[in-house]
Amino acid sequence: MLEKIDAYSYRIPKTYKPGMRVEGIVYSSDKLIGELLKDKALEQVANVACLPGIVKASLAMPDIHWGYGFPIGGVAATDINENGVVSPGGVGFDINCGVRLLKTGLLHKDVSGYIPELIKALYQIIPAGVGSKGDIRLSSSGQRKMLLKGAGWAVAQGFGTQADLECTEENGQMKNADPEAVSQHAYERGRMQAGTLGSGNHFLEMQVVDAVFEPETCSELGLEEGQIVVMIHTGSRGFGHQVCSDYVKVMLEGMAKHAIKIPDRQLACAPVNSKQGQAYLGAMGCAANYAWSNRQILMHRTREVFEKFFKQPWQSLRMDLVYDVAHNIAKIEKHFVDGKERTLCVHRKGATRAFGPGSKDLPDRYKKIGQPVIIPGDMGTNSYLLSGTQKAMQETFGSTCHGAGRQMSRTQAVKTLNRQAIIEELKAKGIVLYAKGRETICEEAPQAYKNINDVVSVVHNAGISKKLCRMRPLAVIKG
Repeated sequence: MLEKIDAYSYRIPKTYKPGMRVEGIVYSSDKLIGELLKDKALEQVANVACLPGIVKASLAMPDIHWGYGFPIGGVAATDINENGVVSPGGVGFDINCGVRLLKTGLLHKDVSGYIPELIKALYQIIPAGVGSKGDIRLSSSGQRKMLLKGAGWAVAQGFGTQADLECTEENGQMKNADPEAVSQHAYERGRMQAGTLGSGNHFLEMQVVDAVFEPETCSELGLEEGQIVVMIHTGSRGFGHQVCSDYVKVMLEGMAKHAIKIPDRQLACAPVNSKQGQAYLGAMGCAANYAWSNRQILMHRTREVFEKFFKQPWQSLRMDLVYDVAHNIAKIEKHFVDGKERTLCVHRKGATRAFGPGSKDLPDRYKKIGQPVIIPGDMGTNSYLLSGTQKAMQETFGSTCHGAGRQMSRTQAVKTLNRQAIIEELKAKGIVLYAKGRETICEEAPQAYKNINDVVSVVHNAGISKKLCRMRPLAVIKG
């Protein structure tokens, strides 16, 4: 099934399965590929290659694992002028699940004795976990404004500043958002979850920069070894989940009309330019805006806790946003394919945008170095900050991986791992843990994931993103 191209990429030939319109390309390594061969995710890469309008290749990042329709860690682009489709399975249920990195002017040596108290204060103010509700009460009109404006709505309500928007992908707003395309059930599910941390692999972490690979670039970003940073990982909560559920059903019912045949019903799709395709993109845009607003509010709450704790304004503490990036989204972008610029619907599911230097979509401050790319570890493992590259623009539609990637299902983790042993292991590393769900600790244990260092090494050595610095966790809040 797999042909090795070089040390960090493999090919699934177009002849592997009837119906494949393009080949599959998997970024991995000899160290990681063995486990992947046991996973159904590679079959999903081949299935995605059958989508109408797909161009270049069905791509998979080194954190690839089995998902709904698309593998998690999958990237696919369809040409909207060649009947290209959009598939909710290519975005996932947690629309715009993403990560933001908040730097501080604090050093680890100065705050090491306060970390347990700080994380406790954050845990007390940030609602987390399944069904958690925030203290923001939105009227119907208020909710629609949030869905249209995204993080800009949160800033207008006092949750942050204009500078935060400049350091957020798309300035924190999908302009194609259409509140009319959203079901009443989705509105209900999202009404009380703004400003909350999701369950599962979502987290808020206090981290310390423990390795700097590009000192000059990190200096430009205001980052140095020993510095305290905060990472926030969450998405659109029940609102995005409902949007995905609604449109999977719509597209399953409509595929016959468009004469679309696919090898897996979970790849339900519609032409981007169809009524169903545009409606989904409009609703998905609302969910993406919900998520950006959500992370903006959570960052503001974090700043408030630090202000109260250190008795200084967050500005004096230099708590500035480095970047916020989505890793479950579909976007209309222009890319060169076979030497010709084409308008594509780029699906990134469990994959991070990684635009290279000079991209018009980046704020001026990042045009020289490329887009900041945030790749989190999970509960006890390293996280990384990287930058996008020109090679990513050429090979992966400006995309890279989004995390370590599971190697053990949640069910398997709960059955085989010991909760107390994991807590003791984290404690031995000096990591303070607060978790809402008892099973979450086993589900999200480091053993349930691939080695983040190995995964990041693949994308770095393959040239589709460049390592800038590494962080290690000091304290973790899990939903």
